[in-house]
Amino acid sequence: MMSIKEHPPQPGLSNDAPVHVPVLLEETVRALAPRRGEAYLDLTAGYGGHAREILKRTNNYLNAVLVDRDSNAIQTLGDLTEQGVELMHQDFASAARDLVKLGRKFDVILADLGVSSPQLDRAERGFSFRFDGPLDMRMDDTTEMTAADIINHASVDELVRLITLYGEETRSRAMHIAKAIVAHRPMTRTSELAELIERTVGRGGLKRHPATRTFQALRIEVNQELQQVRDVLPLLPQLLNPGGRVGIISFHSLEDRLVKHFFKEQSEAGYEAELMIPDKKVILGTADVHNPRSRSAKLRWAVKT
Repeated sequence: MMSIKEHPPQPGLSNDAPVHVPVLLEETVRALAPRRGEAYLDLTAGYGGHAREILKRTNNYLNAVLVDRDSNAIQTLGDLTEQGVELMHQDFASAARDLVKLGRKFDVILADLGVSSPQLDRAERGFSFRFDGPLDMRMDDTTEMTAADIINHASVDELVRLITLYGEETRSRAMHIAKAIVAHRPMTRTSELAELIERTVGRGGLKRHPATRTFQALRIEVNQELQQVRDVLPLLPQLLNPGGRVGIISFHSLEDRLVKHFFKEQSEAGYEAELMIPDKKVILGTADVHNPRSRSAKLRWAVKT
């Protein structure tokens, strides 16, 4: 899917910890402008790249909540609990709902969507076709459905729907891929699926591997990623203090379209608007030799009125 190359050492992580280079870190800190004493909520804390930098600036560990549904990420963040940070091992939509029920409010909220570099780099997680691993793709390994379940049980029509809708593949290519999958299952390994797709549709002059879009579609479906975004967006104003800032980093057009539409609705709501959009121009990622996925990143941010 996305190539991840050698990473520089990251502060706050041991040599044994997985390394994740935070995307748009400087731009995010500049836009959200965390200040000393402010309460921070990270809805997708991952391995703490953004969180540790923002917490340095707020120095308010007791009122910080870090959320992630990946148990490996939660374990990596464990040292922050010694300073008073609350960790929530949940998907971000469920965590946001629980925090709203508790009446919690924050000054800075961040959601960095997508898959972290350590998840992609671990073959056993099954996210990437660069490494042979099980067809898993679960961000939370306590959930039941895996990519293998979809590959081995979905109909041709259902596979076409997923690959075109979530992979943004052409219907013609999706049909070829879906028929090939059904004809060659069962499959259990990422390498099997990737090689089958390459044999079926070929490279066709594409720079990216021809399995890229199908893997994206499977990952989105397994983790219900777009539904998570739809569910969390209307909750964000309820979690912000007046003057609080929220930033959302997306990595593909499907996510960004949802965020852009929500912010547009807010900007056009007049007196009923709960969020103000200070800069309607999206902040784009740039090519980073240490983290190529950053080139597709987009940051949008808003302020609670």
